[in-house]
Amino acid sequence: MLTRAEILRVRSLADKKGRTAEGLFVVEGRKMVTEAIASGFEVEEVYATAENADGLGQARVVSPSEFGRISRLKSPQGVLALVRIPEYRTPSARPGELLIALDRLQDPGNLGTIIRTADWFGVRDIVCSPDSADCFNPKTVQATMGSLFRVRVHYTALEGFLRAAVSDRIPVYGTFMDGDSIYGKGLRPDGIIVMGNEGSGISEAIANLITHRISIPQYPAGGGGAESLNVAAATAIIVSEFRRIVAQPSV
Repeated sequence: MLTRAEILRVRSLADKKGRTAEGLFVVEGRKMVTEAIASGFEVEEVYATAENADGLGQARVVSPSEFGRISRLKSPQGVLALVRIPEYRTPSARPGELLIALDRLQDPGNLGTIIRTADWFGVRDIVCSPDSADCFNPKTVQATMGSLFRVRVHYTALEGFLRAAVSDRIPVYGTFMDGDSIYGKGLRPDGIIVMGNEGSGISEAIANLITHRISIPQYPAGGGGAESLNVAAATAIIVSEFRRIVAQPSV
């Protein structure tokens, strides 16, 4: 039986303040919890209803009503884990590697989708400005569909990070409405792709460090009704184009 204190502890992890205080985040659903256990992340506790506890080792069995009090899903899946937040060293951009940088990204769902996209295309590191959405937000975690356990997400001052990359002659690509088309631009298969805030794009301080301004052209040119693309969709299109360059056979 769960105590009131235990229930409140789990529920507090829905907020960043609680996650920071406890050093934990919540993972829900059998697939996600199984991936967390297999990933090497430190899993502190697993809660499951009796019908969902098989194959989860030392899962703590709770009643459906108790599980409903700790779950944040509209349709609880009967399996929930408390996972220790990992500590990563912020990487340095290196030739031959592709990284994604996020400047003030706000929507947890967008961040989760970008993490999942990075996983699909083999991008292992995402660097975020400190004021970006928290990758351990429950909405973000669910949107990653397990990719959070394979993609490292870092929070650091982007200006200093990008300045160091430029000094090392690493190309820094920024997305702008007036940038050069990614389909005509001579892209390299490596570098840093910077994506901006959903409403205001890339901030001026970061824009000053961009070495290559790129865009996704609209079809027909100037004739579409949409003003812009969702940032997660735009990230997928751009990363796909970078990976297409790598996949092209040499002539």
